[in-house]
Amino acid sequence: MNYKLPVISALSLTFSCIINFPAWSQELDAADILARIERLEAENLRLKTVIDTLKDEAGIHRIAPSDPTVATEMVSVQQSGYVGISTNYGYEILDHAEKVNQKRILQLKARQNGQLNNVLTLSGQTTVLANYQRSNRDDKFGYLMRHPTFNNQIGDTSSEAVVHSASLATTATLSDSLTAYVEFLYNPEQSFGSGTITSLARNQVQVRKAYLLWGDLNKSPIYAAIGKMDTPFGLNDTVSPFTNSTVWHSFAGLAYGAEVGYLENGLSLRAMAIQGGSQFRAANTPVDGTNVPSRLNNFALDANYTKDIGPRNTVMVGASYLHGSPYCQDYPVFHFNPCEENNPAWSAYGTLHSGPLTLLAEYAQTTEVWPGSSVPDPSNPLSEFAAQKTQSFVFGGRFGFGTKMEDTYRSSLSLEFSSFIAGDSGAPWENQDQWVLGYSKFLAPNINLFSELIHVEGYAPLNFVSGGNFPDGSTWSDRDAQTDVILVGAQAAF
Repeated sequence: MNYKLPVISALSLTFSCIINFPAWSQELDAADILARIERLEAENLRLKTVIDTLKDEAGIHRIAPSDPTVATEMVSVQQSGYVGISTNYGYEILDHAEKVNQKRILQLKARQNGQLNNVLTLSGQTTVLANYQRSNRDDKFGYLMRHPTFNNQIGDTSSEAVVHSASLATTATLSDSLTAYVEFLYNPEQSFGSGTITSLARNQVQVRKAYLLWGDLNKSPIYAAIGKMDTPFGLNDTVSPFTNSTVWHSFAGLAYGAEVGYLENGLSLRAMAIQGGSQFRAANTPVDGTNVPSRLNNFALDANYTKDIGPRNTVMVGASYLHGSPYCQDYPVFHFNPCEENNPAWSAYGTLHSGPLTLLAEYAQTTEVWPGSSVPDPSNPLSEFAAQKTQSFVFGGRFGFGTKMEDTYRSSLSLEFSSFIAGDSGAPWENQDQWVLGYSKFLAPNINLFSELIHVEGYAPLNFVSGGNFPDGSTWSDRDAQTDVILVGAQAAF
């Protein structure tokens, strides 16, 4: 039925009446005029009823403005868009110091609390540094936030004003339960490229992480992901504003794989099937005696529990297992070389948050000795040192003060000690210890200014840690080497 015709007829009739009013008003008395008006009102009421009926048949739903549920939904739609930013989320997802291997959990919670209500959320961060370093050994700087080789630091002092890293990421909410994530990283200070930090090989942009994440914590505590991502082994966090602990440098993994997790009521369970061979960081299992990543023959397991123990007080404890750690290589040790057998590792960790105070502790160790931590040549004097299990641990504390900003304080002081134990007692590569005293001041939740004093004892780089790169059979590791660093920097994100 075409409901436009009656409407047009009524409008035409009304218009005609108005135009000819002077002529017929003289011929009609008041009673006739009143009768005509009543007939027009009745016709108008009938037409409105027809129009409302046709709208209902077309599936058009009218919403009462006073309905609170509908009002909330309308506001949500107005606040959503195709592309946007979330500054707090951007800082957290790209921060290298905290929640290191919990980024998928962070994203699930961000979707749950409304931080990711755009189809595409763009994030980015830049970290800049100025520092001065001094060593008691020429060309040997044990500070690990840049690769410790003589390609980058000459003599007994070093200074720089540099971009430590810059990142750009895209988070796509493809459906209620599907999230896509891609992260690009520029990090000349810690790139595996050859040459100095100005060499083209070290000034590349890489896809650091990329994965699809399935999960909706409003519907289920179970989630899953496939792609290139951090492995769920250990905590690997730090209370320092910038410098990662030796546990991170030793055991924090990055690999291809598939993860499934469970998150509910403070309990977090995670399992990840990891691609074999030597992965991007801290995961290595042999594939038919090679490092070709052609099998999913490595895996990691992690479990932790967080409990509220009072207002603003929480305690968390956890443990992890990794089937194939990187400490399986024979002498001489070199990055990404294949292994004869896998060497598992385990980790135990915990944190305490009590008002402005945060305490952190973690211990990680391989279950078997690291073959490359000993020298197999009996004619080499260094062969007297036996192979050892690889260990690393950290403990530290941070105290916040000043204005409270959501889950953190505007300012904080921190102190942290961590150690990497690579060899037998007395060996040149026995250990590398690190102390960090840090100060942090957030200008906003996404802008952090920081300074640190760092003291490092020992020089034990992973490559050729026990020797094998010099003709005379010596090693460049030095347990008596010391490095002191004073550093200032800023990390800003969106």
